[in-house]
Amino acid sequence: MRKLIQGIVDFRQNLTKEKRELFAKLALGQKPDSLFIACSDSRVVPNLFASTNPGDLFVLRNIGNLIPACGSDSQDHSSSAVIEFAVHSLNVFDIIICGHSECGAMKTLLEGAPDCCGHLKQWLKHGEESLNKVRNGFTYDPSLSEQNQLSQVNVLQQMEHIASYPFVRERLERGEIRLHGWWFDIAAAHVHCYEKDLGRFVLIDEEEGKLILDRLGELCAK
Repeated sequence: MRKLIQGIVDFRQNLTKEKRELFAKLALGQKPDSLFIACSDSRVVPNLFASTNPGDLFVLRNIGNLIPACGSDSQDHSSSAVIEFAVHSLNVFDIIICGHSECGAMKTLLEGAPDCCGHLKQWLKHGEESLNKVRNGFTYDPSLSEQNQLSQVNVLQQMEHIASYPFVRERLERGEIRLHGWWFDIAAAHVHCYEKDLGRFVLIDEEEGKLILDRLGELCAK
């Protein structure tokens, strides 16, 4: 708590004129570029590794960056509401699912949640399809630990879950929304993106970043 309070004091003291003007503008409304879905893990800070400003990202965070498939028996209305608001009210054009290495949710999926954590056990059911794929031998990178293999497979599985919502699927088919799968390697502080043509996650360096931006530019031009 001491760090939080001192952080607030430092933020107030060091707020520049430009930042004050930005917040004053944001008070009138938001227009984020993307919906960013990430894990609640304290080590994953999207605004830090993506160098974004306030107002750039509409963020949904939960245990394991999971999204219940549309119509699932245990559909989480909170997550569904975030997606609806991002698509219908904010008109975001990009939706990013970002998993990460050493994910505690993926470890718990592999080992099973303790009996005292009934809510967690119920929530992690949305990752069981990913778990079954890994246990059947599917992986994007066999050199990774089983926990990290599961984390990567889960990113693509949750992208499928998002696409199961009719209002998302319709916009995908019209080219009005793009889905992206990212994976954050905590130890290396590297962000990887899933490249469908290669069938694996690729480090986003200068070269890969240029390829992504060029590709996105082509889509926007269509």
